[in-house]
Amino acid sequence: MSDAQQRSDPDEDSRTAVTVYVALGANLVIALAKLLGGLFSHSPALLSEAAHSVADSLNEVFLLASLKRSTRPADAKHPFGYGKERYFWSLLAAVGIFVMGGCFSFFQGIEALRSGGPETRTGYVVVLAVLGVALLAEGSSLVRALVQIRGNARKASRGMVREIRAGDDPALRTVLAEDSTACLGVVFAIAGVGLHMLTGNIAYEAWASILIGALLVFVAFQLASQSREQLIGEAADPVLRREIHEFLDEQREIDTVSTLLTMRLGTRSTLVAVRVDLVGGMDSEDVEDVLVRIKSDMTHRWPLADQVFLDVTEATAKDRARAAGERRELDATVEVQEARERGGGEDRGRQE
Repeated sequence: MSDAQQRSDPDEDSRTAVTVYVALGANLVIALAKLLGGLFSHSPALLSEAAHSVADSLNEVFLLASLKRSTRPADAKHPFGYGKERYFWSLLAAVGIFVMGGCFSFFQGIEALRSGGPETRTGYVVVLAVLGVALLAEGSSLVRALVQIRGNARKASRGMVREIRAGDDPALRTVLAEDSTACLGVVFAIAGVGLHMLTGNIAYEAWASILIGALLVFVAFQLASQSREQLIGEAADPVLRREIHEFLDEQREIDTVSTLLTMRLGTRSTLVAVRVDLVGGMDSEDVEDVLVRIKSDMTHRWPLADQVFLDVTEATAKDRARAAGERRELDATVEVQEARERGGGEDRGRQE
């Protein structure tokens, strides 16, 4: 099953929604526990983790909104649909991670270093207990996201690393990033609290808080960069583009594919704009029939390519040379991508 067919599965939205709800439930409970524990113990690391969980909870609300709003049908104001809603709300989630999580964690760490803080063991047991429960809850949510990604990877016949990199569902990608970061952040917090308890020096907790902030800022930047690319207008996967190119080259009525442009309009919608030079000797009715048949075959073969536009133009020698160069570049890109996938498959085989 090709990426285009796999990503067009509407049931994937339902599975993603369940994953987001699981993450939301876990984060709400954890945020309250961390906040109460942090206020009781005056632990900067735990308060930083509380801010992290609050940010994650708000982000899950954004992601649920994106899942619902992105499926609205096209209308006169948005003729290509609302698929890019997912990318917009994911961008807001990244901003939330940066502001509510990263900046507050930096503030807590710097404030603890500046003031010194009380060197007391009061509340250590509470802090470590809360962090331990948080690690279990975050880990459970992370496992849920990984199970869904593993299922997607099996359907696409590729490894999990490749699926994570290629997956274009920003909601699932954001949940995975949040849960992974949360688990690592809790580990930092446990280490900081433990060292504070052993040495009586709050600087360990302060630096743990700063590390959590740096981690959140990094993840927020990565998620925002991906959403930015998709909002600006990102081309379809190279494998899909080559498949479409090969299909068009096989059509006996097409002499040259001079231009092939694609843009992802959402997780289940892609725009395909093609300029073709048809063979000579065809009248206007034949041309119309050919274009209708080709468009119908493309949308049937790749449901994801639901916006197909074919433009008949006469290709010049310069157009043909440029098209040939672009095709060689596309083939080279796909070969590199497939080589990486084969290498990942061999690594998995050796591990098994």
